[in-house]
Amino acid sequence: MALKLRKPIHLAAIDAGSNAFRLMVARIRSTDDWEIVESVRAPVRLGHSVFTSGQFDRKTLRDATAAFRQFRRIMDKHGVSAYRAVATSAAREARNSRLLLARIRHQAKIDLEIISGDEEARLVRVAVLRALRNFVPPRFILDLGGGSLEVNELRGGLLRESIGLPLGTVRLMEAFHAQGAIHEHTANDIRLHVLSILQSALPHRPGHSGAYTVVCGGNAETLAALASGPRAGDMTTLNPRLLRERLWHILRLNPEERMKAFSVRRDRAEVMGVAAIVLVTVASWLRLRQMIAPRVGVREGLLYELAVRQMRPPEMTDEQRKHSQLMLAGAESFAQRVRCDLKHAEQVQTLALQLFDQLWAYHRLDFEMRTILAAAAMLHDAGLLINRKAHHRHGEYLIHNAKVAGLRGWAKNMTACLVRYHNRKSEPSAAHSAFASLNREQRKKTRLLAGMLRLAERLESDHHQAISKLTIEGGPRDVRIHVELRDASRLNLAGIERTARLLERELKLRLTFQRVLMVEKERVA
Repeated sequence: MALKLRKPIHLAAIDAGSNAFRLMVARIRSTDDWEIVESVRAPVRLGHSVFTSGQFDRKTLRDATAAFRQFRRIMDKHGVSAYRAVATSAAREARNSRLLLARIRHQAKIDLEIISGDEEARLVRVAVLRALRNFVPPRFILDLGGGSLEVNELRGGLLRESIGLPLGTVRLMEAFHAQGAIHEHTANDIRLHVLSILQSALPHRPGHSGAYTVVCGGNAETLAALASGPRAGDMTTLNPRLLRERLWHILRLNPEERMKAFSVRRDRAEVMGVAAIVLVTVASWLRLRQMIAPRVGVREGLLYELAVRQMRPPEMTDEQRKHSQLMLAGAESFAQRVRCDLKHAEQVQTLALQLFDQLWAYHRLDFEMRTILAAAAMLHDAGLLINRKAHHRHGEYLIHNAKVAGLRGWAKNMTACLVRYHNRKSEPSAAHSAFASLNREQRKKTRLLAGMLRLAERLESDHHQAISKLTIEGGPRDVRIHVELRDASRLNLAGIERTARLLERELKLRLTFQRVLMVEKERVA
C-alpha cells in the first residue's frame, strides 16, 4: 500500500517516439492508485527520413507541433499540475532537433526533453518492475521502438547491463525499403542484419533458466495478441514459436491488407512485419520461449516518477542548501558547547526528517521549515546543561538568548519553541513569549513541526539508536508508520501513539505504528 494524497491530482506523460506520439493523463491518488482519464496517440512518425537523411523534414515538424498543441489543450482541460515530455531515438539523431524543441515550446508551451538511450531504458525498467512487483524480477526487459531496441539484462532485479541497439522498426523499414509486403529475400536481409548486431552486442548467448523475459512497445503488444501464449496473471504473453509460424502470413500482406486482417492502424500495419522479424530473431538468439507483454513503457515510468515526486519535498537550490548547511552547522556547534549527547541528537534529527519527508504530501512545508526542524532536533536537549527536570524550558531560554550561527529572527524564535515543546511537558501556548512573537501562520507550522519532533524524540527515548528507518504508508486519513528496528529492542507502541496526538491533530490524520525487525524483513525478502 502506498501513501495517498488527500485530493487526487492530474499528471501527464508524453512520449514522442520515433513511430508515434503518445499522451497519457492520469488522476493520481497514490503511486499505486491511478485512473487513466485520457490517452491519446498522434500518428506522427518522427523517425521518418531521420534515419536516412539525418534531419526532420518540414511536414514532420508541422505535424509534430500540431500534435503538441492538441496535447496542450487536453492537459489544460484536465488541469494537469505536472508533466514530463520526452523524445527518444529519432530526436537524438536529428541534426535539427533544436528547431523541433523551440517550435513546441513556443507554440504549445510544452518543454520537450530529448533523453538518452540509458534514460529511456531506465524509465521502461521503472514501469516494468512496478507492473510486475508481485512477480519474481525478469531476466531481460526488451523495449522495441521505432528507432531502437533497448535490451536490459537483470540479475535479481538489479541491472546488469543495458544496451541500445539500432534495430527500431521505422529505422529498419526505411533502410531496407520494406514499406509494403515484405518479400522473402528482404526479410532474410533484415534477419541477418539483426542477427549480426545481436552477435556483436551480445556475443555470449544466455543458457536456459527459469527466469522470464518482458517485451514492451506497441508492436510487441500487437504481435502478442496474434501469437499469444498462456497468460501470466492478468497479462498477455507472446509465444515466439507461434509468432515464427505466423510470420510469413504477416509479411506477405501489404499494409492495407494487414489493417483489415488484424484490425490495426495504418502506421502500425506498416511496421508490424519488421517488428515480427526482429522479435523472432531476438527470441531465437536469446533462447526465449515466452515473453510477457505488460502493456507498459516510457509513459508509465514517467507517470510513476511524477507521482512519487508529488509525495516528496522539492529539491533545494544551491543558495538554499548553503543557508541550510550554515544553520545546521551552527546548531551542531552550539549542541557541542552545551554538551548534548550528539549521537542521540543526530538520531532524533534523522527520524524527524524522515517523518517530514514522508509526510510531505500532507503538510507541504518548504525547505526552511525542514531546516528549522533539523536544527531543533539537534538542540532539543540543550537545557540539560542547566537542569534535567525542566530542561525543555531551559533549552528554550538558551536558544532564545544565545548566539547560534545561522539562527536569527523568527527562525530562531521558532527553533526555541520547538526545543520547549519537544516533549509532552509543555504545549504550544500564546502565554510563552517566543511562541507569541510568531505570526498566525508561523504558529501553525510550529505546532506541526513540534508534533514531528516530539514523536521522533519519543521513538529515540532510550538513546540506543535502535531504529534504522521509518516507512509510512496508507492514507488519505489513516496512516501507518512502520518502525524498523536493528535488534529486538522493545517498543512501547501505546506510549508512542499518545506522543503522536499533537501531530495527528495538526495533520488531521490517524496514525498507527507497527514494529518491524530487520532480520524478519530480510527473511521475507
